[in-house]
Amino acid sequence: MDTVTHTLFGLTTYGAVKKEEMDRNTKRALLFSALTASQIPDIDVVANITETGKVMEQMWHRGLTHSFFLVPIWAGLIYVVAYFIWKRKDLLIFYLAMVNVAIHNASDALNAWGTGVFEPLSQMRVTLGVIPIVDLVIWSIILFGFVIIRIKRDIQRYKVWRYVWVGIALHIFIQGTQGILIYQEAIKDYEEVALSASFLPGHFSVIGKNSDIVTLSNATVWGGKVVNETIVSMDEANLEPLYQANPKAEVLVEWAPFVVVVETDEILGVYDPRFYRDGSSFLFEYININRD
Repeated sequence: MDTVTHTLFGLTTYGAVKKEEMDRNTKRALLFSALTASQIPDIDVVANITETGKVMEQMWHRGLTHSFFLVPIWAGLIYVVAYFIWKRKDLLIFYLAMVNVAIHNASDALNAWGTGVFEPLSQMRVTLGVIPIVDLVIWSIILFGFVIIRIKRDIQRYKVWRYVWVGIALHIFIQGTQGILIYQEAIKDYEEVALSASFLPGHFSVIGKNSDIVTLSNATVWGGKVVNETIVSMDEANLEPLYQANPKAEVLVEWAPFVVVVETDEILGVYDPRFYRDGSSFLFEYININRD
């Protein structure tokens, strides 16, 4: 998910905690715990300051730092920092951090970018594609909760935020169920399938591949699948010159569920068809060649 959504998740989990009998420092430690934990897996972006990090960006971002195995480690570090600042030993600080790190990792796995939730045991990217990276429905549910609190000032706020989380969970369940149904239908027609949720709820892009043919479709549970475009992937092309001249290409091939290979008289490259729009994909690694 995007940074704004992760931040909103942190604020809403903090809001869902009953804090009436807590002192100020405990509340501050909890807020710190929720917000820091909601962002800390993305600390992997600092790897981009090195040349190797820039090459490995696709594999390193949402990699080890997003592993479920690191959830208690991140939570422990946040708990220790909070203790040194506010001198509070309340285990709720630790648990709230664990919840938010887990939410960060799980929500990232729900969209098309994919997350290495099983690293270091496996470099497999979990890429469900049932939620867009920016989900306006989730934003709307959170906004609705905020409006309710502003209008009804005598209401117990933590209860409102708990209902907000019920609404978010219900939305994800509905989206996920639709995505699974569409995926199950698609795998009957293709050897490989990837799913990408649209910003419009219930609408998905289905990317299917049979041999060297890649098909891009729009799909809904109620309307079925409509093919938009068919692309030929030049899978027989020798990609070694590409890998040598542009190492990012090899990383992209390893990271993506599958790629489209482009080979012309001028260009040799690979791109991720999940992000194909208006004739091109923004995840496209290539080199210019001259066959004269």
